[in-house]
Amino acid sequence: MFDSVAAELRRDGHHVEAVTLSGLELDGPVDVDVDRPPNLDTHIDQVAEIVDRGDGSPLALCGHSYGGMVIAGVADRLGDRLDQLVFIDAYVPDDGDSCWSLTSDSFRESFIAGARADGRWVAVPEGLDPRARPHPMPSFVQSIRLGGNPGPAFGRTFISGGAWAGSPFVTLTERLRDDSGWRVHEIPVGHNIARRDPYSLAAVLGALPPG
Repeated sequence: MFDSVAAELRRDGHHVEAVTLSGLELDGPVDVDVDRPPNLDTHIDQVAEIVDRGDGSPLALCGHSYGGMVIAGVADRLGDRLDQLVFIDAYVPDDGDSCWSLTSDSFRESFIAGARADGRWVAVPEGLDPRARPHPMPSFVQSIRLGGNPGPAFGRTFISGGAWAGSPFVTLTERLRDDSGWRVHEIPVGHNIARRDPYSLAAVLGALPPG
């Protein structure tokens, strides 16, 4: 769903890599045991490997929704490789948090309902992007392990989709607005900003100042 955003950024001269997390491939999981779905560590390892094999240039690492958990874990390991950390209507965890602990009761109920068939994969709710794929339940419930180090001074940005119905990010957005260590932008189109307004999202990302 970030293809349009990536295309806009590339037109402006940015190098962009849009990552599909393990188990969420459009044509079905690749090299994934469906009986042992990927967890949060799997996804952090995957993205950290991509960052680690880069050319060493500082980069912006962006994550949408659950992806906030992933980029937080990567930043904890490889923060010296980052210039920007960008949470796009995403969870912002502290050590010991999980997507499950940070989300709302309604989302927990949807996770449980979605995983009812096999307890491993959360089915896609009706009405979402037709490209969406079942999500591995372990990645939602595993707690993140963060080192608690002060870390490097990379920029931290939160991009809110606004106060859409059921959003678990409204209180978080207001808290970060009052935090001088964060930049907060709002594109009030709902949770799926990349699909609903890719041009505005690309404009915000492309205009981020150095960390």
